[in-house]
Amino acid sequence: MARTNGTRATLDAVATAAGVSKATVSKVLNGRPGVSGETRERVREAMRRVGYSPTVGPRDPAPAGSVQVVFDTLVNPYAVHVLDGVLAGAEELGAEVVTSVLRPNGGARTTPVGPAWLEQLSARGRAGLILVTSELTAEEIAACRRLGLGLVVVDPLNPLDENLVSVGATNWAGGVQATEHLLSLGHRRIGYAGGPARSVPARERLHGYREALESAGVPPAPELALLDSFQPDAGRRMADTLLDLADPPTAVFAGSDSIAMGVLAAARARGLRVPGELSVVGFDDTYGTLWTDPPLTTVHQPLRDMGRVAVRTTLLLARGEKPDSHHVQLATRLLVRGSTAPP
Repeated sequence: MARTNGTRATLDAVATAAGVSKATVSKVLNGRPGVSGETRERVREAMRRVGYSPTVGPRDPAPAGSVQVVFDTLVNPYAVHVLDGVLAGAEELGAEVVTSVLRPNGGARTTPVGPAWLEQLSARGRAGLILVTSELTAEEIAACRRLGLGLVVVDPLNPLDENLVSVGATNWAGGVQATEHLLSLGHRRIGYAGGPARSVPARERLHGYREALESAGVPPAPELALLDSFQPDAGRRMADTLLDLADPPTAVFAGSDSIAMGVLAAARARGLRVPGELSVVGFDDTYGTLWTDPPLTTVHQPLRDMGRVAVRTTLLLARGEKPDSHHVQLATRLLVRGSTAPP
């Protein structure tokens, strides 16, 4: 109940009413991280109950704070596009961005993600964490929640569940768009060279590819669908496997632009003309797709917008608020360029 005797409610009174420390109340007032959404709401309710009002007016929400962005690797154009969007979104919101990489130079993983590392982020004043194309354990997800760190995953490896807020693109629809384009040109032997099997986006693109084939009455051939990684060398390996078949594909849908560049390299090494003897479609619409020879037909996914949405959602969660959706998927569209033609 609010005070009526003219005395002003104190931070100590709020802390007692909420059952938390005075330091926790101060964090909530100043919008600092390190407080769970549930505790933050309990403190706000205690402020209302005891009639507390800050001397200089409401201070929550306060400055946006800093966000840690963790990439699996930066050795690909996809990551640069996402980072570009994160930086733009942070600037719009007045937040700072700190970047770290799990696999520097694309090699072995050197930076651990675990509860102890997450506690260090919280101690350094991070408002939240954006994880790009990486996987979190249940223990790590719980640690973020306990520490009050806003957590958003871009193109997650984890299966989508309500404990994890994710931002991505309509990968299934993009897979359908790419495959339907090749089918419309007259291709029937269409290969799929995709990313790792544990990747949610890679599996969704594969499912879109299969759906488009089945809808067109073309039975998917198991030997034509391969999964490896999103890197160019993987694209070259998968292309070599596909092109060595007794009945090779006349077109390849690559699960990323990086994979597509590997497919183009394999075609060049064999003296195959693209698109005269092999059509190729990528996925991402990253830097360089206009400068491949020929320019790459690809599925555009709004990577910069995904970065913007990720940072905005992370700060929303850090304030203890709920997102409009736990799994945001932004629309894809096909961009037809010079790498596809009738067989």
